[in-house]
Amino acid sequence: MSQVKEGQEPRWYVVHTYSGYENKVKTDLEKTIKNRELEDFFFDIVVPMEEQIEIKDGKRKTNLKKVFPGYVLVKMIVTEESWYIVRNTRGVTGFVGSGTDPIPLTNEEIRNMGFETTVVNVDYDVNDTVRVVNGPLASFIGTVQEINKEKNKVKVLVSMFGRETPVELEFSQVEKI
Repeated sequence: MSQVKEGQEPRWYVVHTYSGYENKVKTDLEKTIKNRELEDFFFDIVVPMEEQIEIKDGKRKTNLKKVFPGYVLVKMIVTEESWYIVRNTRGVTGFVGSGTDPIPLTNEEIRNMGFETTVVNVDYDVNDTVRVVNGPLASFIGTVQEINKEKNKVKVLVSMFGRETPVELEFSQVEKI
């Protein structure tokens, strides 16, 4: 039984599956991990889904649709044993990567997919005065009205054309004065 080595960070990997087997691969993998007590190596298994609204015959219907059919995302620490377990799960055809080495997703790819959010701490609070540092409103000064940590957005009251206008900006677009 392998042990997690110091400094080994879990990373997100893309696992290729037979189409239609995504959820089965997820549940089978979860069972195997539990049975073999490998919870220290596996952190999350995701079949990315998105809600799709369909209007048919005047009726609104919401469906869950796979974002990446044929793929499952696994957050894990790759060891020979954990790699072997994923590779040999029924329905898995392999890891996305070159040859035998699975290649982890970059932080940017993970952010773009929106399934793992990184917590951003900001140094400003509601009612603080901030300056817009980039974008079309660069160098405008405003007052923070609202901070939305889930969306990484901040609502700022900016004085434009002689009146206060609420503007929604990315956290990185403003700095405290």
